[in-house]
Amino acid sequence: MPSHLSSLASLSALRDIDAADAADLSNTVDAPSALVELGRALQREGYRFVTVTPLTHRRVNARPENAWAKTLRDVFGWSRPFKAGALPASIEELMHAAGIVEQVSGGWRSRLRASTLGSQLFFHSAYPTTAADAVFFGPDTYRFIRAIDAEFATCQQPIRRAADIGCGAGPGAIAIAARQPQAEVFAIDINDDALSLAAINAVLAGASRVRPCHSDLLKNVDGSFDLIVANPPYLVDRSHRAYRDGGGELGDALSIAIVDAAITRLAPGGLLWIYTGVAFIDGEAPLLHAAAERLERAGFRWRHEEIDPDVFGEELEEACYAHADRIAAMWIAGQKPA
Repeated sequence: MPSHLSSLASLSALRDIDAADAADLSNTVDAPSALVELGRALQREGYRFVTVTPLTHRRVNARPENAWAKTLRDVFGWSRPFKAGALPASIEELMHAAGIVEQVSGGWRSRLRASTLGSQLFFHSAYPTTAADAVFFGPDTYRFIRAIDAEFATCQQPIRRAADIGCGAGPGAIAIAARQPQAEVFAIDINDDALSLAAINAVLAGASRVRPCHSDLLKNVDGSFDLIVANPPYLVDRSHRAYRDGGGELGDALSIAIVDAAITRLAPGGLLWIYTGVAFIDGEAPLLHAAAERLERAGFRWRHEEIDPDVFGEELEEACYAHADRIAAMWIAGQKPA
């Protein structure tokens, strides 16, 4: 496992955990169980934190009064350094047992953040997410889950088998499991750190039917699916960070690949829901044209909706977006013919 989460190597042991196993975690002392217990401790404390954009995060942390953490939110939300004794002793002990503490000048710092979405808590990478395989959670995550909720509000068909491609910290897979408790839900990613944290977060959510799985798209998973969801990376990233770089000239290659995979692997009548970013050039969106061509050729009924017309505007200063008007947050929903 990469160095920034090297002490969490044993997290993979949690990937197949079920609800009964979760009840016994407090009897062990390894890093995964300590992290689960830390998450439960934060929940008991009423911990809440909404993760903002990196730019907002930087601006808030730059204020002089925010140099050192004073609260749980400062440590686990804002990723601020803390001094010994700033937190309850039991919390610090769990952090050290989980292997998520790193020493900084004059104090300590958590290598993970904790965000809340509804009643659930999600561990993910600390700010700043500069590592190539950082596990991201942010404003796009909240929009993604809100769109899933809106679809389920009108969706009547049962979901027996679902996949969240590029699951990250697991919010999509966990959201499906909460709304379709009978479904087997595969949380799929190529990032082992993401899969490990998704397993932890599923335990914290009581989502015993979430199955983290290492796979490039659906290559390592057999069978068909009633629902495929994805919130893929959709930017061109010079550092090629996995959570951010969507590939291709405009960052849309992975989104198109997910459409292709869904066309092949959805069961008859199966559903495809994608939250992604779409670059517009002279008022036209190449990604939407590519998706339309594929979905309509396969006989899908589909629609799209602009969730936010202008996101990551600072990216337009990059050479790859020199001719782009804007980048929009887009929801694409389709259904395979029965």
